[in-house]
Amino acid sequence: MAPFGGWDMPLVYGEGTLAEHLACRRDGVVFDVSHLGTVRVTGPGAHERLQQVLTNDLDRVAPGRAQYTHLLDAADASVLDDIIVWWVGPERFDVMPNASNTDRVVGALGGVDVTGERAVLAVQGPGARARLATVVPEAAAVERFAVAELTWDGVPLVVAGTGYTGGDGVEVAVPAAEAPRLWQRMLDAGLAPAGLAARDTLRLEAGLPLHGHELGPGITPLQAGLGWVVAWGKGPFRGREALEAERERGIARRLRGLLVDGRRPPRADQDVLLGVAVVGQVTSGNFSPVLERGIALAFLPPDVELGTAVAIDVRGTALPAEVVRTPFVTAG
Repeated sequence: MAPFGGWDMPLVYGEGTLAEHLACRRDGVVFDVSHLGTVRVTGPGAHERLQQVLTNDLDRVAPGRAQYTHLLDAADASVLDDIIVWWVGPERFDVMPNASNTDRVVGALGGVDVTGERAVLAVQGPGARARLATVVPEAAAVERFAVAELTWDGVPLVVAGTGYTGGDGVEVAVPAAEAPRLWQRMLDAGLAPAGLAARDTLRLEAGLPLHGHELGPGITPLQAGLGWVVAWGKGPFRGREALEAERERGIARRLRGLLVDGRRPPRADQDVLLGVAVVGQVTSGNFSPVLERGIALAFLPPDVELGTAVAIDVRGTALPAEVVRTPFVTAG
């Protein structure tokens, strides 16, 4: 167990991070991700409130769908949080911030923090749906980025076809008191328990950002390569003017993938070298269990092209790497 965002969270179970990671890539696992927030925004003005604050356009989707979006700092368009919105019903939105940012999201959107009322279990991997179908068949049938209200053994659930591994799966919100029973049923169905350490290596293989590393103070969606999250055609949203100014002048850095020549893992905050010049910094780095090589994300100047040979300064040793397109690993 380890502290994370004010929660005591499972970092690794008995089999270890490598085994948990590969179980997710090859079969199916279940994560306890109850540290994610749930801010419930309801009522006739809820849709418009989210539209005026968040970057993405809810009119691209509809009730019964989920959408990835950003909350920006109005002053410099930094990403204060990256969020999944579950559009549960016509006037009900369950906004899912990162653990430490829930109060910030409530301050920006209003709504009610219902995080303590439920747990969230993320069932992920190519075999996850088949195993979950033996427990909650309707949950296993929820499609990618769909959202559904279901009942399991008399217990109300909200299920979304979302996740943070780059693979298939769903996330299940269950009343907190019933979560241990559902968790045990999932384990009995053959889903392996997986902790936050494996979740981090899985998201890194998928090239997904982590707030506080690839997103956060001083980092905009454009720098992070997430311009698709910004709906320029929908009208005003918080941070729009600052982001438009950056778009017009051009970004000063861009998030890139680095594939290491060898198994040694890079780590966050290590310098990236082009020749003898420091040109960037690693934001996240680790060993890829699938590729069996070190991988990293790093901010580099925008003119550093894919295929460029660079090095990572690992405690005084120059670790050779190549600038590559992400994701490093795709489902299947």
